[in-house]
Amino acid sequence: MNQTLVQKLTRTKPVGLHAEQGDSLPGGLSRSMGLFSLTMIGVGATIGTGIFFTMVEAVPKAGPSVVLSFLLAALTAGLTALCYAELSFRIPASGSAYSFAYSTVGEFLAFIVAFCLLLEYGLAASATAIGWSDYLNNFLVNAIGWQIPETLRTPMILATPTGWAWNAGHFNLPPMVLVAMCCVLLVRGTKESATTNAIMVMVKLAILIFFVAIAFSGFDASNFTPFIKATPGEWVPGATGIAAAAGTVFFSFIGLDTIATAGEEVRNPKRNVPIGILAALVIVTVFYLLVAMAAMGAQPAHKFEGQAAGLSVILQDVTGKAWPALVLSAGAVISVFSVTLVTIYGQTRILYAISKDGLVPKTFQTVNAKTHSPVSNTLIVSLVVGVVAGLVDSTFLWDMVSMGTLTAFIIVSVAVPVLRRKDRAAGIPTKGGFRVPFGAYLVPALSIAACAYLMINLSHATKVIFTVWMVVAVVTYFGYSIHNSRLKKG
Repeated sequence: MNQTLVQKLTRTKPVGLHAEQGDSLPGGLSRSMGLFSLTMIGVGATIGTGIFFTMVEAVPKAGPSVVLSFLLAALTAGLTALCYAELSFRIPASGSAYSFAYSTVGEFLAFIVAFCLLLEYGLAASATAIGWSDYLNNFLVNAIGWQIPETLRTPMILATPTGWAWNAGHFNLPPMVLVAMCCVLLVRGTKESATTNAIMVMVKLAILIFFVAIAFSGFDASNFTPFIKATPGEWVPGATGIAAAAGTVFFSFIGLDTIATAGEEVRNPKRNVPIGILAALVIVTVFYLLVAMAAMGAQPAHKFEGQAAGLSVILQDVTGKAWPALVLSAGAVISVFSVTLVTIYGQTRILYAISKDGLVPKTFQTVNAKTHSPVSNTLIVSLVVGVVAGLVDSTFLWDMVSMGTLTAFIIVSVAVPVLRRKDRAAGIPTKGGFRVPFGAYLVPALSIAACAYLMINLSHATKVIFTVWMVVAVVTYFGYSIHNSRLKKG
């Protein structure tokens, strides 16, 4: 039977089909991860970006009240995490928010979510790889007194106060090398990558505890005065800066989404994915707040602006010695490797899920029979991420990642009441498994409102570029995806 355009746009993928495809299709992904490895993927994709890099971007906006910005971002992420936990119990598939949307709000919105996730993961991987370059250079300076030549550690496209500038003859080599190393590891297989990531995450947490202990030894309460950075005309003093900074750091909570992308590679996903999401959120929030408090107490807010390898510099200033900065830079080099690794992993699994549904070419779903990893998919993603990281200034990337993340989180929140309503209509029991507390509407509505508030406070340029990206998504859907959907072919 021929479908109308509206029917095509709103056709949904049956919930049971996700699990059926993931478990039974030949040449599929392998369920090789347990709860600990899964939680470490979430922590690995989250801790590192917001703390090691974006303090430099966020503190100038909010001042000492950046601590509240992290808390606001964590609260928003927590509301959405509850929605993720319920949906991941019902739809234990790779693809995360995309898969959730496909089973609830329809194919077109699911494809839009997919494009948001592609933007989110691709730019996040590039941005974290760029930040890795600063800490690597700081480590080399403190360890052997040599630094990477400027032409090999600065991008071709630079951000300036008036827009962008062309830096001919320059490219940022270290992040390109990092992406290549991540690519090699991911091609070898998911189990090996997850084990390596778990080790790096434990190193990262130890390094941050080391930073907190030393930074608090130089704590100066006067650095928090005035606590609120107010601007004229605000109804609530400091609200604009706090919200703007929260929007900037929000992308660092991408790790919650990354856990959900691993739904087809986790043992007992209906139990482990929801627990992994909530456990990662708690660990991440505690560490973010501790490090932010320690950093602000050890250094006045005005020093953060434009400060490369900021946490290492803080330790060097507090102790007057180079070795603490050397230790932290070494830890950052290791930990940011894990962030980039997990973010590229998430990007490939999103493309894998979309390809299985016929909405992008089959190249992205081809899995190597020996390693059980999508090799062609990983190579393509790594190439794009590496080129962006080598040529573009990270200042252009932070807010764009937050915009993609917030949009995907809004759709996930909408999906919860839609799925509950579909369950009631189909007579499916609503008991058992994780459920969002206080009914199907309160928490999702609060999540949507919080995400929308953070989106409003992102820059105008970010909104313009995001609109262009959405136009590309719509053209791609109507030019290719709507005609090749597996649901269309029955």
